[in-house]
Amino acid sequence: MKKRTPASLALTAVTALIAILYLYPLFLVIINSFKTFSEITSNVISLPSSLNLSNFVKAFAIMQYPRYFLNTFIATSIGVVGVVTLSSLAGFKLSRTKTRYSWVVFMVMIAPMMIPFHSFMIALVKIAKSLSLTGSPIGLGVLYWGLGTPLALFLYHGFVKSVPQELDDCALIDGASPIRAFAQVIFPLLQPVTVSVIVINAMWMWNDFLLPLLVLSGSKKALTLQLATYNFFGMYKIDWNFAMAGVLLTLAPAILLYLSLQKHIIKGMTAGAVKT
Repeated sequence: MKKRTPASLALTAVTALIAILYLYPLFLVIINSFKTFSEITSNVISLPSSLNLSNFVKAFAIMQYPRYFLNTFIATSIGVVGVVTLSSLAGFKLSRTKTRYSWVVFMVMIAPMMIPFHSFMIALVKIAKSLSLTGSPIGLGVLYWGLGTPLALFLYHGFVKSVPQELDDCALIDGASPIRAFAQVIFPLLQPVTVSVIVINAMWMWNDFLLPLLVLSGSKKALTLQLATYNFFGMYKIDWNFAMAGVLLTLAPAILLYLSLQKHIIKGMTAGAVKT
């Protein structure tokens, strides 16, 4: 067994401390989701006296969890499918195109990553309203296409360079159209970066609060789980026990998705970064 150096041990200790600091709020949410309201107000950092599941049952009913879960799933699914489709096609085309303007087009298309969302959110909502994209999870999913494509395009553009261009030529010689060659030959080879794009965007869209608030707040039936959880935070009273349970119910699907696919995320991210 290789002996650990003092520098390695110090780095491990610092990393563990940072992880604890990041996980501590989640720890508080978990323990308080099992407490009664009086237990939370008396001591928020103490462990629950018993594992009381009634908070989850009550929060599930108040949130109308099945309906808003479906809304969140629809918006996230449409958003992820659109981002993967648009960014993979654009990333492949720009990576294979070798002209003096292709790099300029690529930089223009990824530049929105540097623009803060808050600087254009009002204009985005006005445009979405004029296009009848507000008030429905489908419209919300379409809006995510423009917000999620720049980063995904950057990842695909770098990863495509690791795929030999001879594969494109062989598919075209065999009579395949460019779209068919991409769909049947190239896209399956992009699985590592595709998994990364899916997980990153799915977790962001599932947990997003601000854009759904701006786009869906006028329709009670179209709310997402994040907005349903926000209803526990009233102006004069906050039902902390139900709110904590609702937060866990909302986060659970995203956490499970991340844990199931986490081994693919770093692989896709690093491969795209190295090839860029």
